[in-house]
Amino acid sequence: MAKFRFCFFCVSCILLSSVLGQGPEDAFAPEGVGRREMVPAMFIFGDSLIDNGNNNDLPSFAKANYYPYGIDFNGGPTGRFSNGYTMVDEIAELLGLPLIPAYSEASSNQMLHGVNYASAAAGILDITGRNFVGRIPFNQQIRNFENTLDQLTDSLGAVDVAQAIARCIFFVGMGSNDYLNNYLMPNYPTRNQYNGQQYADLLIKQYTQQLTRLYNLGARKVVLAGLGIMGCIPSILAQSANGRCSDEVNQLILPFNANMKTMINNLNTNFPGLHIVYIDIHNMFQDILTNHRSYGFSVINQGCCGIGRNRGQITCLPFQTPCPNRNRFVFWDAFHPTEAVNIIMGRKAFNGDTSAVYPINIQQLANI
Repeated sequence: MAKFRFCFFCVSCILLSSVLGQGPEDAFAPEGVGRREMVPAMFIFGDSLIDNGNNNDLPSFAKANYYPYGIDFNGGPTGRFSNGYTMVDEIAELLGLPLIPAYSEASSNQMLHGVNYASAAAGILDITGRNFVGRIPFNQQIRNFENTLDQLTDSLGAVDVAQAIARCIFFVGMGSNDYLNNYLMPNYPTRNQYNGQQYADLLIKQYTQQLTRLYNLGARKVVLAGLGIMGCIPSILAQSANGRCSDEVNQLILPFNANMKTMINNLNTNFPGLHIVYIDIHNMFQDILTNHRSYGFSVINQGCCGIGRNRGQITCLPFQTPCPNRNRFVFWDAFHPTEAVNIIMGRKAFNGDTSAVYPINIQQLANI
């Protein structure tokens, strides 16, 4: 598989719905559902960190529907790039929701709890990830969400759906592949066309247009995840002569995160009724790496499953035997965190303080 396959963040939308005509905001819930859910549905957009099977049937090299992926997941391999839960699985549980089905598999009834549109190797730019052949870029994920809205509207009515959408949380986290599976790939011309700041500007311009589309579809509560410390993943560490994090890669993504914060301020100011919060993945991951022992981790520089230096030169192969002490590892494979890290980050995003999520957390946003 290609050298720079890593996807750090995802996009999800948490769509409010409920039961038996208690108001327009309750339009989506199936009959008989209890009221334990903080929000009745979650719609997820993103990349391999939260893909739960949308790439399974694609002609794609970016797949995880084989053992030992899912070794700690009830039901085994599903297409999740993890030994178990992803970050949005943890967030779904904290919201009182069932795990959200993949768009490629969701039944009409399951859609009432939400849909996962995420796709490994996907990016903000359509061209990103082409080395893996099949993938579903963010633009197409938005179109798939429109198809879901059309189905909901056909069954529930336009007025109820429109008013319910206004109570959605859209969790959006794209961009990692636009660096690791585009800008840093030798067979892409991007690096010769743009310096780091110019490329960040290009991505944010496109990202702004995509988020505007979601706003025009009714999104009013949005969670955006920044990029993490990608220069410290096993795949990058394996290419280092001294086994250290790549300062070049870590510095490269900083303008994107800075641009995101400016974009969020602009959108919050200029779009009536819009509430965007920012998940600082960079700070979260820095904290985990720096204070790993306090979190229970002992291995921060290699994958639990993989081959070669740092177990990051070749990613987790079918039926490879992974490490037995998976909860002690920060990284599951050459590119992705373990379930243990995903759960920590999901909880910080859900109810953390402003060092992790700003200006409010997902729990507070859901209660607005």
